[in-house]
Amino acid sequence: MFSPDLVLVGFGNVGRRFVRLLEERASELRDAHLADWRVVGIATARHGSARDLRGLDVARSLDLVERGQSLEAIEAPEWAGRKRGAPVPSGVQLIEQVAEAAREAGSTRPIVVVETTLLDIGAGQPGVDHVRAGLRAGAHVITANKGPVAFAYAELNSLARTAGRGFLFEGAVMDGIPIFNMVRQTLPAVTINGFSGVVNSTTNFIITAMENGREFAASLAEMQAAGIAEADASLDVDGWDAAAKASALANVLMGARMTPQQVERTGIGHLTGAHVRAAVNLGRRMKLVARGERREGRVVVRVGVEELPADHLFATLGGQQNALLLETDLLGEFAVVQLGGGLTQTAYALVTDLVAIARDYRNLT
Repeated sequence: MFSPDLVLVGFGNVGRRFVRLLEERASELRDAHLADWRVVGIATARHGSARDLRGLDVARSLDLVERGQSLEAIEAPEWAGRKRGAPVPSGVQLIEQVAEAAREAGSTRPIVVVETTLLDIGAGQPGVDHVRAGLRAGAHVITANKGPVAFAYAELNSLARTAGRGFLFEGAVMDGIPIFNMVRQTLPAVTINGFSGVVNSTTNFIITAMENGREFAASLAEMQAAGIAEADASLDVDGWDAAAKASALANVLMGARMTPQQVERTGIGHLTGAHVRAAVNLGRRMKLVARGERREGRVVVRVGVEELPADHLFATLGGQQNALLLETDLLGEFAVVQLGGGLTQTAYALVTDLVAIARDYRNLT
């Protein structure tokens, strides 16, 4: 049985939904050899942090954060000196402190860092540092943050292999829809030669809304109010989110070593309702499409608006629907379609990664 100590770096909507899912599905997860998990550390940007190797009170931590209060109230007494003026530890420091304390206490329980901080499109930080710190501290790492995979996958994957630890990130591209784990677990000896997809929910929703008579600003505001759009709307509108996802796909599935800045990119900011409705009148639909292909020995990735025939798979996607088409050597082309996504699905991706580590645990230690 896999009984992990969890260190949560980031405790926003996704992180909180993740721990609630673990509680809601406890009996099913026990059947998957995952049980007796406990949260031993939480680091946040706005609500402080807390550490307790005996296990933090999860219900109280959820309540404190959702009421806008500090997590320091639930920290173990041996770390309480910080309340007298010591600075709040960063995510990296919290990971290192918990791992060191666990070693000193002689704990044999595996540590899993659950990283759910926001995407930084400049360098993938602090997510990259969080993953690196977790692996160097001997922890497994799961993340819903696309930054580490988009900016530093080769380094972090090598570090995980050397350390004999898991590094998984199913929620980075299509919420809980299996892409990376599907390829890793079910497509042995298959080469991915290319991919294409509609991978950003916000832009697809905006384009669909404009087709139906609404305008750009109102559609974007609705997605922000629902918590689907990135806090920085330009990440969606200017195509950066799709570029980060495309980089992650290229790095993991095609062996590229690229970052979002190397993706040829245009967003949807130039589109108006008149543009997209004119395309519909001509039997076509506009979509923001991410594509990757092998060209002259290297992987080339681009993101841009494409005008597609109405019977194209991607043209049939409305609202927040996504799809990813993989081009392979042995299976030809096949697609995975997501008809609905959101907070629960992203949190569930973390659960599937945790279960995957549980299943692989004997081979990783």
